[in-house]
Amino acid sequence: MVEETLEGGVANAGAVTRAGDHVMRPSNPHTSSIHRFLADLRAAGFRGAPLPVGVDPDGRERIEFIPGDVPLAPYPGWTQTDDALASVAELMRWFHDASASIVPRGEWSTEMADPAPHGAGRVVVCHNDVCLENVVFRDGRAMALLDFDFAAPGRPVYDLAQFARMCVPVDDPLSASRLGWADADRAARLRIVADAYGLDDRRGLLDVLSSTIDRGGEFLRRRVEAGDANFIRMWDEIGGMERFDRRRRWWAEHEPEFAAAFA
Repeated sequence: MVEETLEGGVANAGAVTRAGDHVMRPSNPHTSSIHRFLADLRAAGFRGAPLPVGVDPDGRERIEFIPGDVPLAPYPGWTQTDDALASVAELMRWFHDASASIVPRGEWSTEMADPAPHGAGRVVVCHNDVCLENVVFRDGRAMALLDFDFAAPGRPVYDLAQFARMCVPVDDPLSASRLGWADADRAARLRIVADAYGLDDRRGLLDVLSSTIDRGGEFLRRRVEAGDANFIRMWDEIGGMERFDRRRRWWAEHEPEFAAAFA
């Protein structure tokens, strides 16, 4: 069967293909843990993630193809609506509730994991990279999450904060515009995320955002220093660490506006 190359992503750019009902992607040292978890999720009744099929002889993982629309930057207008944002938050709540019923087994990536997974509250296997490129939409609503390569045990509020940072987005205007984001009331959109998710710990969400923004650029710089060509190209395109320093300065100025939206 002829394989169709699927667009999107950075780490596996150009290496993800579809053949019929299956998607093939490069496997990694955590694939067995991820596949076990995805199978457990489906057994727990969560249908918003692909079901694993196995690992092919060539080393690629084979997973279920989920039909729908997967946005790429510059993000089209329909992906930027408040309803679309709320639908992803609702999907994440369903995902976290299902994940809470599963005992994590195996080894997990630490690259984007919660640095304080055993803080107050429950610990579940989180996705850690819920950006628009990793969400399947149908008729403008989020239906499934993709690409669990960075999944790891952590606090649900940490996972939600990473999604909000990328999809509200909680970002400076210049960086947001480069991805096609239109001007919007970002603080109000963060409240939409919290409301749709049903989040009680709203101060915790702001604290995680502050901590994440303070550490911004560390993951990407590690990949650059390791010589990953895809990430080196991305680093150069976004302007290196200045991109993250600019966001830090912006957040220091505007964080009170986000806190006020929760008052």
